[in-house]
Amino acid sequence: MTMYEAVDVSVDAMLADLRTLVEIESPSRDLDALRTSAEAVAGVIENRLGGRAVLVESEAGPHVRWSGGGDPKVLILGHHDTVFPLGTLERRPFRVEDGHATGPGVFDMLGGLVQAVHGLASLDDRSGVEILVTADEEVGSRSSRALIEERALACGAVLVFEGAADGGALKTGRKGCGTFQVVIKGRASHAGLEPAAGVNALVEAAHQVLDIAALARPGIGTTVTPTVASAGTLDNVVPAAATVIVDVRVESADEKERIESAFAALAPHLDEAQVTVTGGIGRPPMPESASAGLFALAQRLLPGIEATAVGGGSDGNFTAALGVPTLDGLGAVGGGAHADHEYLVVDTMAERARLVTGLVKALQEA
Repeated sequence: MTMYEAVDVSVDAMLADLRTLVEIESPSRDLDALRTSAEAVAGVIENRLGGRAVLVESEAGPHVRWSGGGDPKVLILGHHDTVFPLGTLERRPFRVEDGHATGPGVFDMLGGLVQAVHGLASLDDRSGVEILVTADEEVGSRSSRALIEERALACGAVLVFEGAADGGALKTGRKGCGTFQVVIKGRASHAGLEPAAGVNALVEAAHQVLDIAALARPGIGTTVTPTVASAGTLDNVVPAAATVIVDVRVESADEKERIESAFAALAPHLDEAQVTVTGGIGRPPMPESASAGLFALAQRLLPGIEATAVGGGSDGNFTAALGVPTLDGLGAVGGGAHADHEYLVVDTMAERARLVTGLVKALQEA
């Protein structure tokens, strides 16, 4: 029996900790809820690993930090905020049925946090290990990015416990992603009496949407998707204002630069209309090269495990962009992130926790 196979983890104990975290709702930007959640995460870490988990205050809520001491060698990275509003738990309580755990946040990403902690608990020596669990990943990581980057550079390797890809695959590449807001200013007038006296912001928005959608290059992984639009006030008034929200995903730094330049250069089609653009590609691409060494290590520990590049972003984008080796998707096996059918496959929890043990031990010894 190998060291990896011999690691003893308790699924029942993991499910108990998962229940604790899921039953404390933690929607992003709800500072009171996030404080309660951070305290619970710190409690689970301290109970399983010993030492002290520190709450790092921020405008977005408390982040949680823990260190096993010694020279830092590996950063365990996750987040405790979720996308679900308060009250979701009442409608969708934590349950374990038919081999699945369900409830808000089980897959994204409370299950991954629990598996990571229990995998670390199997190590006799936890020196060189740091844990950072942030409070704002789901809303862009603006308050935590500097801390994430600082600790990633200090540790030299990052393991990200976002949910796995389909079938349990690890995530070895991610697109850079961001959001742009395009605001159009026109001039109101009576749609029946003086339509020509106005500047129709809705018509201008239609022009802009077509220009924006044309920026996409799906053949090289660039998607530019207008997602939300609003305009107008009444059915007999020429709209004086309109807003368009656009989701953007890119696979390369060159495409990031091209897209951001193109949005900055958007110009109105109608005389006297004004176009203002805010936002950008906040998460840089995570190149697959950043995960190559760590994925090879994971393959040796768990033969047959697969990898894939995905469109969604995570805090691993930041660390990989710094050149720090980063492996993502190490968290729960399941699906339904951000949806009512979110679930975690219980039978995979022990294997994923053992993978944590093996990866961290190898990095400690490197």
